[in-house]
Amino acid sequence: MKALVLGGGSIKGAFQVGVIQAILEGGFEPDMIYGISAGSLNATYLTHEATKQYIENQKIDWPLVSKSLIEFWLKNITKPEDIAIERSRFVSGFDAIMSRFDGLLDPTPLYTLMGRSVQLEVLRQSPLRLKVGAVDIVTGNMVYSTPQDDQFIKYVMASSALPMLMPTVQIDGNHRAAFLDGGLRVVAPLKAALQDGATEVMCVACHAEAMDHTPFNYRSFLKLIDRVKDINVNQLVNSEITWAENYVERENWKGNQLKLTVFRPHAPLDLDLFSFNSDDIARLIVQGFKEGFEKIKHDSQKYN
Repeated sequence: MKALVLGGGSIKGAFQVGVIQAILEGGFEPDMIYGISAGSLNATYLTHEATKQYIENQKIDWPLVSKSLIEFWLKNITKPEDIAIERSRFVSGFDAIMSRFDGLLDPTPLYTLMGRSVQLEVLRQSPLRLKVGAVDIVTGNMVYSTPQDDQFIKYVMASSALPMLMPTVQIDGNHRAAFLDGGLRVVAPLKAALQDGATEVMCVACHAEAMDHTPFNYRSFLKLIDRVKDINVNQLVNSEITWAENYVERENWKGNQLKLTVFRPHAPLDLDLFSFNSDDIARLIVQGFKEGFEKIKHDSQKYN
């Protein structure tokens, strides 16, 4: 079973899109797609496009699917307001005092975009296994959802709901459960894919191994929250990749042949969630494709 594992990364998910193109054009055909945060959005859209092809032709043209994902980003994600609208600082502060805080950003544009781009009934006809992860902040538990769940689209939205910046997502009217970004606990769902039986895994992370040392305005509340998130995510994804590499090595020693390939940027990605344009998105997609293609080429020469 081949798995494509897509890690979180907020707007840096544009880099992931480019790497996905390199992977799929390189001939990799996933049976399973797992996603967290921005990766859950990419995973869901990929599966949706692949399934539409499968319904129509009983086969999937994966390079064409990857091009559809690129077009989706270039057409729809061109500025911060395409994802979320900043709320009034005064209103947010007052709501926080009154215990009715609902995030600093209104993610309605993102929810609307995914709502008109993805249909649950299409996903349910997919030959692929799709899973996205979100965190129940009441219990602290990681919860994975599939399209067989009636509330799957809400789980996708919850998986991409950035803590503090975006509101928690209540699912199925349960006020005792509130969900946020899966990246609070898992950034790259490698363990889930391997435990589900994946024997070959392509993982695309959006964070370099080392943190970005570029100075930033840490007196800006929004930028400070984003930085704190990046520090936490960087530590988590490094640990998850190390765990997966060790797991695969141990299993191979036992005679259980597994293969893991991890794609991540050579250096920290330069893209600001609160200030970007269509050129920035295109730049990151191109960077992802180039770095992904180079790694695939390098690995091919190494093992042949």
